[in-house]
Amino acid sequence: MSNILEMNQVNKTYGRKQALHNVSLTVAPGRIVGLLGSNGSGKSTLMKLVAGLLHPASGSIQVTGKPIGLVTKSLVSFMPDRPLTEKWMKVRDAIAYYRDFYDDFDESKAQEMLDFMSLAENDRVSHLSKGMNERLQLTLAMSRKARLYLLDEPIGGVDPVARGKILDAIVKFYDEDSSLIISTHLVNDIERIFDEVIFIREGKLVMHEEVETIRLQHGKSVDEMFKEVFAE
Repeated sequence: MSNILEMNQVNKTYGRKQALHNVSLTVAPGRIVGLLGSNGSGKSTLMKLVAGLLHPASGSIQVTGKPIGLVTKSLVSFMPDRPLTEKWMKVRDAIAYYRDFYDDFDESKAQEMLDFMSLAENDRVSHLSKGMNERLQLTLAMSRKARLYLLDEPIGGVDPVARGKILDAIVKFYDEDSSLIISTHLVNDIERIFDEVIFIREGKLVMHEEVETIRLQHGKSVDEMFKEVFAE
């Protein structure tokens, strides 16, 4: 089966600042991938390029063999680090907004996820805690029938109970024909769900490795390897 994502020698600049330097990687189907790095390392830029929200200065990006563009918009579901919902909305309004906007939105899956997340349709977005709002954003993103899901800091700034619920939902509801890329700097809390990890520092890919390889060959957890690499 062909790769879900292929990036080849991708560069991205903002004025004189180079945000990504010659990034090349592939992601196969059925993988949960950790995109790990400190704040400002290039994680969000990489995700926005794959989502088609930014354009690379050079290099190529393909999703299921198709170059990034209008066609891939329906293949990629992106959960940014800031909510896309409006404060006036109730949860049901957010669901209706996504249903109307995305042809591939699966409302029955959304309802199942809402139940799992303990979210009520009458809840006002403005009254949701940070953790509950993250649960809602995850529900919206993962209820699309995409091939690649990009989750930007889905557990950032939420309490440990909410983190656990969000991670359980990711594992329970993701489709194994698709793949997920999850960016985070909270490695210890989330590494249990990763199949492989990508370390990115100052826009450069410094490691792309299977989690089991890190544990067996290096005798370290992902968090320990992350701290070692980023302490250099």
